[in-house]
Amino acid sequence: MLPCVPGDFALELVTWACERVILDTPDNLCQGSFSKLGKMMRVQRLFSILDRLRARRQPVSAESLAEELGVSLRTIYRDMVTLQSMGAPVRGEGGIGYQIEKGYFLPPLHFDADELDAIIIGMRLVAARGDKPLADAATRASAKISAVLPEDMEDSYYDAPLLAYSVQPKSEEETIDFLSPVRTAVRDRALLEIRYMDLKDQSSERVIRPLGLTAFDKVWLLTAWCEKSDDFRSFRIDRLQSVQRTGENFRREASKEFRDYLKRL
Repeated sequence: MLPCVPGDFALELVTWACERVILDTPDNLCQGSFSKLGKMMRVQRLFSILDRLRARRQPVSAESLAEELGVSLRTIYRDMVTLQSMGAPVRGEGGIGYQIEKGYFLPPLHFDADELDAIIIGMRLVAARGDKPLADAATRASAKISAVLPEDMEDSYYDAPLLAYSVQPKSEEETIDFLSPVRTAVRDRALLEIRYMDLKDQSSERVIRPLGLTAFDKVWLLTAWCEKSDDFRSFRIDRLQSVQRTGENFRREASKEFRDYLKRL
């Protein structure tokens, strides 16, 4: 195995990935023979372990890591030996828990008081107003930011007296799950078939190109190109009755993009 300097661990892990996966050299860090796909999955798991350790303030048990990553305890123990032997800044052992030293992969971040308040409020608003995957992502992102803050700012970040609540009507709580498939469809540019109940309680079915989402105080609004109307339309997420992908994606088209809609406002 290549010699490793702890400060260059990120580069070492990439080098190891190239040797083990791309060049398909014998893997003397693993037992048995693995395919390239299996080796790439292991590299991804190593990065996932480091991300999870970096995002936690307390030691993480091997049992917790095994459960989160869907692997056995033996696999976690083996991965930890691999990481530590490569110079990873990981402390701990099985039965006690593992921690990662601060300051690796990302340099310390410095924010002034107002910038830090803006980040805190923004993350907590997303956690309060988003769907579960988005709220979980906000929590993970917040933990990663905290992990690379200077020590004198870390406590003020976690203990900031800034809260965000969402008072949603019952109907929106029941349909907020549609936010997740709509949001991913916007990102993937996937055509959607929807059933929508307008403010006059009239239901309609449409095929739409989901273009963008806007978060207002009490509702999320989807902006889309409606194939039926051949024009832009806006749909409240809490009034969607069903959402399903057609299996097709749409390409970028002049005058039918989110920025084109914004120009009309």
